[in-house]
Order: sequence, then C-alpha cells, then structure tokens
Amino acid sequence: MVFSSLHFLLSFLPVFLLFYYLSPVKWKNATALLGSLYFYAWGAPSFVFIILTSLLIDYYMVQLAALSEGGKRRRLLALTIVLDVGILVASKYLNFAVENLNLLASLFGSEGIRMARIALPIGISFITFQKISYVLDCYHGRARPLENFFDYALYILLFPQLIAGPIVRFNEVALQLPAESRRLSSEVLLEGLLRFLIGL
Repeated sequence: MVFSSLHFLLSFLPVFLLFYYLSPVKWKNATALLGSLYFYAWGAPSFVFIILTSLLIDYYMVQLAALSEGGKRRRLLALTIVLDVGILVASKYLNFAVENLNLLASLFGSEGIRMARIALPIGISFITFQKISYVLDCYHGRARPLENFFDYALYILLFPQLIAGPIVRFNEVALQLPAESRRLSSEVLLEGLLRFLIGL
C-alpha cells in the first residue's frame, strides 16, 4: 500500500484516524499498532509472523541484557545485532548467493541447489536499523528499555515511516511512545493532515 493509492486515501487513512481518535488513551497504541500491522500485511502478509517473531526476540533479549552485567550483557548485545543483521543479509542476498553457486556448480556438471526464491520483506532495511537503534540506545544507557512490548513494536512498525523511513533513533522518541505522553488535538490533527497533503 502506498500513501498516494486510493485505498490508503479513501479507506485506510480515514478509518484509522477515526478509530485512533475515538480510542481511549490506554488503547491508542494498540490501535496504532493494529493499523500498522494491517498496513504492512496489505503488501506482505506472509512476513507479518516473521517480523513479529523477530521483534519478540529482540525485545526479550534487550530486557535480559538490562538485567545482566559485563561480558554476558555484551554477548547478548552482539547476539541480538547478529540476528538482526543476519535476517537482513539473508533476505537481501541469499537468492543472489544461491544463483551464483548454481552457476558455478553448472560449470562442473552439478545440478546445484534447489531452493524457492525468497521474496524481500517490505521495509526490511528500515526495520532492521530501527531495531538496532533500540538495542544500542538501551545498551549505552541513552534510553531505558520499554516495559511494554506493544510500545516497542509500535516504534518499529509505525506505518507512516515503515516503508520509506526516515530511520528514527529510539532515544529521540522514547518519551513519546507511551500513549499517555501524547495528546491529539484538532489543531495537531489538521497540521499533520496539511503536512501529509503537501508531501503528496
């Protein structure tokens, strides 16, 4: 789904804004997350489970690291980043590597590797770098780990920046993630819509 599509402009955005505006404060982040998951699933439904699983792993690894010290903490940091970068590299380059290995194998009369092509998850680069920002900012003490998984998932998956960025450092928005810290007034809503229309 792209921001200039009729489905986004005439269906998704009005319905999302209405539900978000009417949601009680304690449910606003859940509403925003559900809207973002729908937005992502519209273009890549098969990757929603993979993305959510990787988010759960990162979230609990950071929680565990926050309770650890010294070498164990560093190892958890390194493992989390390796997993994140590994998913990115596998998504982007596994097809390329297999194709070249098969080409090389064909020179020696071998059949090579039979593997279905892996589709590239939408926004995987932005998702990966946002996840790493969260891990590093928590590790270096620039921000505290979020207590609520859904707040963390919203930071990563919020639909306005999910596809094309920009990459937002966690420590720059950490205090705004709890729904209680935000107030949506009609003035703020109109200003946001005006910026959106200018961006189109």
